[in-house]
Formats: sequence, C-alpha cells, structure tokens
Amino acid sequence: MACAAFASLSSTTYAQNASSETTTQRDGFIFEFVVGGGIISIEDSAGIQTFDKSQGTFVFPDVKFGHMLNENLAITVSLPGNIYEFQDNDRNFGGFIPSLQYWVKDRWWIHGGVGLAIDSPALYDIKDDVNDDWNFGCAVMASTGYEIYKKKNFALNVQSKLVLGRASLDGDAHRDAVIFNVGLGFSWL
Repeated sequence: MACAAFASLSSTTYAQNASSETTTQRDGFIFEFVVGGGIISIEDSAGIQTFDKSQGTFVFPDVKFGHMLNENLAITVSLPGNIYEFQDNDRNFGGFIPSLQYWVKDRWWIHGGVGLAIDSPALYDIKDDVNDDWNFGCAVMASTGYEIYKKKNFALNVQSKLVLGRASLDGDAHRDAVIFNVGLGFSWL
C-alpha cells in the first residue's frame, strides 16, 4: 500500500506543467523540517513484534541540512524519525542518512540515500534501566515532494518518504523497520 501511494504521488507530480515560473533561488545552504504522520511496521528477530501489526505514528524529528551543488542538485544529511510503541514504552526509529536531492521539474524533487539507522528511546520516555538502550544499523531512504508554495528562498512542500532500516540489538538480535510518512515540509534554500 505504501509503495502504491509513493508511486501515485510520484507520477502525479511528474505530470505537472513544465512551463511554470521559477521564483525560488536555490543556492548555498538548505534547511528543512517536516510536520506529518505515517505508519511504521517493526519486526524483531526475537519474535516479540512482527510486521503483521503496523502503528500510526507522528514524524519526529524529521530535518534535513545540506548544500546546493548546482541549481537542481543538493547534497544533504537527512534525519528522519518516527515515534512508536514497544512493550509499553515510546521509542524512536530514525536515522542519519547522507543523501542527494534532485529537482526533476521546477517544483518536483526526488531525494534518497543510505546511512545509519538509529533505534532509541523517545527522549521524554527514558527510565533508569528500562527503555534506555540505543541500537544502530543501516537504513535506506527514498522520498519525493512537490512545492505547493515558493517565494525567493522559501518553499512549502507536500512530501512522502519511505525508510527501510535494520538496527542490531544485544545478543545477536536485530530489529527491522518499514516507515512510510506523508508530511508538510518547510524549506529554506
């Protein structure tokens, strides 16, 4: 279902009119934060939680820093993250992902990368010796967005993001995550 929505958004934005005016000045450093929600499916090798049960989630944190290499290409570091519940505790599955963002059309961009997966306690839910473990692994991310409003160096976009990750746990175990988000991005280019 997540893949179908991602493909639908991609094809819809690609079909936009190519003759739109360019009002955004993409140059130098970029910063973006996203507000939104999505779904997360978690599975661990111990069988405590499986992909059969997905959870609704809110996006936190989801920020992006980078630098424009030219008018259509930026090198970025993306920090996607989602809060989920595991054994009555709130946790965050996210990442630190070096990536590239490319504007296919004036308002439509694609973004992707590979980096570090981070499975950690939600900072507001850390307790002594409970829910205090930090786990790391590998993650891959792909996203697309369409700028619905832009002026000078600011753009407001609607975007979707897919993140796949695996974090290593104690005792040779691992936790896998599939995250699909839809959000509103606030970008300064």
